[in-house]
Amino acid sequence: MRKHILATFLILQLGALKAQELKLSEIMKGEAFVGYSPENHRWSLDGKKVYFEWNPNKEWGSSTYFWQNGMKAPQLAQPEEAYFSKLRFQKGWDAHQYYYVDKGALWKYDTQTQQKLKLFQQIDPITSVTLGATKGVFYLEQKGNFVEWNTHKGTLTSITNFSKAKEPSKDTSESDFLKNQQKELFQFVKDQDKKKKWQEEKNAALPKLTPKTFYFNKEQQVNLAIHPKGLFVTFSTYKEPEVPTEQMEVFITATGYNVSKDTKEKVSVKNVFSMKYGIYDVSRDTIYYMDFSSLKGVNQAPAYFQEYETLKNKKEAPKELYIDETVFSATGTYAVLSIRSMDNKDRWIVAVQLKENTFTTIDHQHDEAWIGGPGIPSYAFASGTLGFLGDETTVFYQSEQTGYSHLYVYNMKTKITQALTSGSWEVRKVELNAAKTAFYITANKNHPGNREFYQLSATGILTPILTKAGAYEVVLSPDEKRLLVRYSYANQPWELAMASNKAYAQLTPITQSMTPEFKAYAWRLPEVLSFSARDGKTVYARVYQPNTAVKNGAAVIFVHGAGYLQNAHNFWSSYLREYMFHNLLADKGYTVLDIDYRASDGYGRDHRTGIYRFMGGKDLTDQLDGKNVLISKYGIDPQRVGIYGGSYGGFITLMALLTEPDAFKAGAALRSVTDWAHYNHGYTGNILNFPETDPVAYQRSSPIYFAENLKNHLLMLHGMVDDNVEYKDIIRLSQRFIELGKKNWSLASYPVEAHGFKETYSWVDEYSRILEHFETYLKK
Repeated sequence: MRKHILATFLILQLGALKAQELKLSEIMKGEAFVGYSPENHRWSLDGKKVYFEWNPNKEWGSSTYFWQNGMKAPQLAQPEEAYFSKLRFQKGWDAHQYYYVDKGALWKYDTQTQQKLKLFQQIDPITSVTLGATKGVFYLEQKGNFVEWNTHKGTLTSITNFSKAKEPSKDTSESDFLKNQQKELFQFVKDQDKKKKWQEEKNAALPKLTPKTFYFNKEQQVNLAIHPKGLFVTFSTYKEPEVPTEQMEVFITATGYNVSKDTKEKVSVKNVFSMKYGIYDVSRDTIYYMDFSSLKGVNQAPAYFQEYETLKNKKEAPKELYIDETVFSATGTYAVLSIRSMDNKDRWIVAVQLKENTFTTIDHQHDEAWIGGPGIPSYAFASGTLGFLGDETTVFYQSEQTGYSHLYVYNMKTKITQALTSGSWEVRKVELNAAKTAFYITANKNHPGNREFYQLSATGILTPILTKAGAYEVVLSPDEKRLLVRYSYANQPWELAMASNKAYAQLTPITQSMTPEFKAYAWRLPEVLSFSARDGKTVYARVYQPNTAVKNGAAVIFVHGAGYLQNAHNFWSSYLREYMFHNLLADKGYTVLDIDYRASDGYGRDHRTGIYRFMGGKDLTDQLDGKNVLISKYGIDPQRVGIYGGSYGGFITLMALLTEPDAFKAGAALRSVTDWAHYNHGYTGNILNFPETDPVAYQRSSPIYFAENLKNHLLMLHGMVDDNVEYKDIIRLSQRFIELGKKNWSLASYPVEAHGFKETYSWVDEYSRILEHFETYLKK
């Protein structure tokens, strides 16, 4: 009897284990298998409801749901309510009134009466609205121009008259023989000319009814901002570089005909443009431009120039600049803006005196690698943390001055700068409270793999609100008493919860998104560890370990993409399929290591810029040092270690097999960059400078130059309609392998997939090939 019961128990246990066995056909469904997490969470204007996008029923896409106190579960919002909840609102002068632009018209919403009122609409649509310092005064943007609508006076006044049209030609030529002859011969012609000039002089003395027309036909006009009292309009102008774009062929189409699409411009000095900062003085009806040639360091050539004979003695000249939108204090007493050099090495925050056309530097950050970090713009047309407190004299901004991105304040009167945060951690996000007297920040203070939520006073006192391990994406209620929180942990996908706005708040769940199929498996909580790299720096990683009974002595290293991304953290990964695949590999006996190599996000400036001028340098040796950890700590056979990754991870995989050919037995490279001179300008120019000025950096960083070193087993996989890393990248490397007579490589192509795969069948095919690749070459 005991034997029968024991046998039955074992059969049940084996059946349970079998039911929980992971299958690629299931886990590669992604969120359809895991469950769709809520996104874009937000409050109703009156703070009574919360809205979010969700897909709990596995429809073709997400829909808007709402929840409020007393409800057992979220409900589907009606279409009109869902649409309204997604609009962008500005709080009005009265606490219960909000203003917004919808379909080109200006609207008002009153939270007390819950009434919508259309205030203003014309044929020319309104694209933005700025509430003036004076109650009841609106500044409306229409077709790139501002008009002032004063509801007290009942007036509508044009502020600017900027035109995209070609400026009318003015014939000032005196060399036209026939015109000169006519004037010499005929008194009538002379008299008509004098009469015309007389009338023009009289007209010039009359009051102007409209602003003067200024033409920007040959220039792009961006970053328009209007003074809170309508005194000035500021903007930036530049001429669009004329550079060719890469083209991509689309083979699977509805018509049966191929289609060619433009994708991106390649990295080049030709993409560097000249930007000017313009000031339109409304009272004087004139435009003038600010001269920034006296900025500290604006003439300083990059240090790498000294390595090139053609550049080391280059004559100093002001750098080209990207000039962001002007930020005004509430009444316009002060104005500040962020400026970034086009060579990526400098960021200035300046106070601008618009009437005097002068500026004062508040902060200058120089980095011989490139400017970046949380809250700090890394590219043209990107904005960072910059604003005013409610006292109108205190400016706040973020800087990597200490090696980590922290929050600083500067007093416009005393000229004193104060650091509000400090330490070996980063401020990830900054938000002012409604009164503009304090901040709410997201940071990784307790652990680099966390995203914690704090309140921060204007004097630097930090109050912890949500600080347990994991990540918190917080939206405050309109009255700031409650928190709508999207939360996740390393083995728990994102869910929505509610919390009180107080120290060490507790979460009350709102959603439950995980499917029964996902919950049926005991997902591993990866161990987050750190190790010392060969240069003594600390590198974080997370490891998936198999059960002792199935451990096979082989290992796989996963290399995340993007470079500047973090994956060895304590919250749910955007690589959800890879997370599940790593559990599957561990079930098969593999140990999996996932490293936040040099260039990864979350670890400060030195880690961020560790790949400057050499991609495939420290980021690759971090993988090699991680392999040594696998050998020394986890007993892995050094001859049975594989490596794989996508995008930047695919690039590192290629560099590993081509520059360290004996280190990894097998590698799988997905959507890989093979030659950085063929990638985009903003990302690549930061890290490797430009191919015309720093060719050495590009050559030592590009796998295609090392194709002759291929020794071990390489699998490459690429989407054919990838408009990020073009399919051509992998074709060029394939041609090199063919010409070199290499045989131990293969390429899988996916005709309908872009950089991020969409179709489940493509995911399944891709990862079944990767699994087979490792099973073939890493198992004994």
